[in-house]
Amino acid sequence: MQNNQAQKNRSFWLKHLYRWHWISSAICLIGMLLFAATGLTLNNASRIESDPVVTKKSGQLPALLLPRLQQSQPENAPLPQVIADWMAGALAIEAGERAAEWSEDEVYVSLPRPGGDAWVVIDRESGELNYELTERGWVSYFNDLHKGRNAGLAWSWFLDVFSIMALVFSITGLCLLHMHAGNRPLTWPLVGLGMVLPWVLAILFIH
Repeated sequence: MQNNQAQKNRSFWLKHLYRWHWISSAICLIGMLLFAATGLTLNNASRIESDPVVTKKSGQLPALLLPRLQQSQPENAPLPQVIADWMAGALAIEAGERAAEWSEDEVYVSLPRPGGDAWVVIDRESGELNYELTERGWVSYFNDLHKGRNAGLAWSWFLDVFSIMALVFSITGLCLLHMHAGNRPLTWPLVGLGMVLPWVLAILFIH
C-alpha cells in the first residue's frame, strides 16, 4: 500500500515537473540562445572588430517655437512637447521624454541606445540644432541587449520574465535530476563539478 502511494506521489511530481520544465524551456529558449551567443561576443569583444558609423544632422528650429525654448525650465526637464514633435517630424530625431541639460546658452539631450549613442544640442537664442548618432554595429547592439543597456522599459520587463522562466527551467531540471539520480550515478558528481569549478577558477585566477 505504501509502495503504491509512493509511486502515485512520484508520478504526480514527475508529471508537473516535466510540464513546467518544458513550458519554461519553450518560453526562454530563444532568450537563452541569444544570451549564450552574446555571452561569447561579450567575452571576446576585444577580438571583434567594428567600425562605428557616424551620422550628423543639422537644422533650424522654426521661429514660432523659439519662445518655448527660451522659457525658464526646471533642471533636467525634457524638451517641450511641441519641439520634440517638430524634431521627430522634420528630422526623424526621437527625443521624447528624455531628460535634458539646460544651460543659459543651449539645451543638450543625450540619446543613448543599444549598439550606439546619440545627442542633440539646440542653441536657445538662435534655434540652431546639431545632432550626432554613432552606431557600432549588430554585435554591439545585441551585447547591449544582453546587458539591458539603454533598451527601455519593455525590454526590462522581458528580462525579468526571461529570468523567472530560466529559474523555473533550472529548478525543475534540478528536481528531475534528483528523481532520476538513482539510475544515473554520474548525476551528482557532474552537478558538483558544475558548482565547484567556477569557484575554483575565481579563487585561483581572478585577482
